[in-house]
Amino acid sequence: MNQDQKHKEKSGNETRLITASQQQWLDWIVRLQSLAQAGLHYGRDRFDLERYTEIRDIAARMMAAQADLPLARIRELFCNEEGYQTPKLDTRAAIFEDGKILLVRESSGKWTLPGGWCDVDQSIASNTIKEAKEEAGLDVEVERVIAIDDWRRHNKINNPYGIIKIFSLCRALGGSFQPNIETIETHYFARRELPANIAEEKTSREQIDRCFDAAADTNWQTRIE
Repeated sequence: MNQDQKHKEKSGNETRLITASQQQWLDWIVRLQSLAQAGLHYGRDRFDLERYTEIRDIAARMMAAQADLPLARIRELFCNEEGYQTPKLDTRAAIFEDGKILLVRESSGKWTLPGGWCDVDQSIASNTIKEAKEEAGLDVEVERVIAIDDWRRHNKINNPYGIIKIFSLCRALGGSFQPNIETIETHYFARRELPANIAEEKTSREQIDRCFDAAADTNWQTRIE
């Protein structure tokens, strides 16, 4: 991929394009921030700690300028981390009925697979079950893991941290949807009838399409990146 090729970047409800060169800068900034965070965790010399703090602040300013986001928001994400920085975990439930996949419509109007950040007191399976209940109103059973994705390969959005996304094939046991603060509607979609306004910063069309493949293949092997 050359520097003239472009990626989609999502910010709020807007979509804009970023070049491969810009994406490289963002990757460097995230790496710089993670090194500073590790230094703050392991460092003991107060002068070194001051330098690491300054490096982290510079990385936050660079991210704010590059991503066109408020510095206060970036600092909130960059500077509130404690300890050695690791990727955040995001779980997604792929629930099927009669060959159709369940999507939830968020308050933004976009559609996505039910899911979200993995809470500190949850496992991958329990968080997947919890999010399906909260966002779709369904009680589900996790059957198998479809894929473990690095978000940077699929979901083009600027984040000051890495994200690992775990997609699980789930079976609905019961329940019913009730509108809530996160989601306003649910619907089962056929493969060729997916809505236009997919929240691709959370679940891309490619990832949803792969869920269809996994559901149709009893011998599906988990895809790990």
